[in-house]
Amino acid sequence: MQGGEDMAAAAAAGAKRVLRAELRRRLRVLDQSEKLRQSRLLGHKVMQHAQYQASRRIAVFLSMPDEIQTDEIIKDIFHQGKDCFIPRYEPQSNHMDMVKLASYEEIASLPLTSWNIHQPAENDGREEALTAPEGLDLILMPGLGFDKHGNRLGRGKGYYDAYLSRCMQHPKGKPYTIALAFKEQMCEAIPTSENDVKVDEILCDESKG
Repeated sequence: MQGGEDMAAAAAAGAKRVLRAELRRRLRVLDQSEKLRQSRLLGHKVMQHAQYQASRRIAVFLSMPDEIQTDEIIKDIFHQGKDCFIPRYEPQSNHMDMVKLASYEEIASLPLTSWNIHQPAENDGREEALTAPEGLDLILMPGLGFDKHGNRLGRGKGYYDAYLSRCMQHPKGKPYTIALAFKEQMCEAIPTSENDVKVDEILCDESKG
């Protein structure tokens, strides 16, 4: 039985590698103005979303160039008086914390990681969302690919899957999860492994063409 499980895991890992390469190709050829158009559209969708409006403690990613841009969402979180948490990744593992951001303006002064993403330094004493009894209400998630069943293909490190597993141990339970995707990132089916955690909802531009 173990041999069969190992073969299935290896097949899923191989299928993920192939799909990641295809999705990176799609994103490379996506025009910058089109990325901005879809980012603005999704920002508007998020701000109008009932789950977002009802949430007080929200975690959101700081975007890489090939991801939906979250700047306007972060500005709105602060404008609405909500608490904003951003990822702090540990590069040598799959450990990630969601730490509290003081203001949108603060982002520019944070150190840059090897991925060219701003994040607070390890010794920067900030509230981690799961250390408080309130936990998180909502996580806005990135990813490389998605399907309509809520399956998500990340970049291979497993940060979000590991973090969501920790959320499930929190007294408040797992927060609602919304992934933000360019329509070019939507796939017929995402290959899955046993540690993959589905997202509750995927927002994308649903227009044709």
